Amino acid sequence: MKVGDRVRVTHSVLVYHHPQHKKEPLNLQGLEGSIVNILNDWQGRVISPNLPVVVEFEQKFKVHLRENEIETI
Repeated sequence: MKVGDRVRVTHSVLVYHHPQHKKEPLNLQGLEGSIVNILNDWQGRVISPNLPVVVEFEQKFKVHLRENEIETI
């Protein structure tokens, strides 16, 4: 996977910070978006984040996900 790839969420992932569903659970399974960043360094230092892939969905809504929770389209 690389920045700019279109991806689909394959696993059930609940989030509570969607702009239209504040404080309510939203399941992202099946939603499609694009990768905007893959986190692997911070200020020049190598890091190993738990949720390294940043995906942006159509509603200008960003989520950090694991690589095994998404698939490329």
